[in-house]
Amino acid sequence: MIKIFIDTEFNEFQGELISMALVAETGEEFYEVLECPNPGVWVSQHVMPFLEKEPITKELFQVKLQNFLIQFMGRGGCTIIADWPDDIKYFCESLIVGPGVAISHPPMGLILDRNLSSGHSKVPHNALYDARAIADMYMGKV
Repeated sequence: MIKIFIDTEFNEFQGELISMALVAETGEEFYEVLECPNPGVWVSQHVMPFLEKEPITKELFQVKLQNFLIQFMGRGGCTIIADWPDDIKYFCESLIVGPGVAISHPPMGLILDRNLSSGHSKVPHNALYDARAIADMYMGKV
């Protein structure tokens, strides 16, 4: 199974998803941003200025996520690796498009490893840079 490292940004505690990044050990990357019309104070200062991408609709986000994930179908599936529980939560919620309906995806496992960290991210609180930092730490590059 291909290892894919995830990070998300969301609007304060339990708030809506703002961005998600997935970085595969094989080099493929997914990074998208959703609208956040009323960011909290902390998010306004520490997340919004560093998104580096225009937001898209949730529907387009899910289409792009599906397109990213299905490339791993013929490759033995994937394992999503996170350093924080909310990353897994927002990922799983993003797979669901309606009652009893989910986007297509390969067989996958989920790993939550609190020993990982995005602490050495080149752009803290940007999900893509944070996911890259988590991948680097997991693979012993830092």
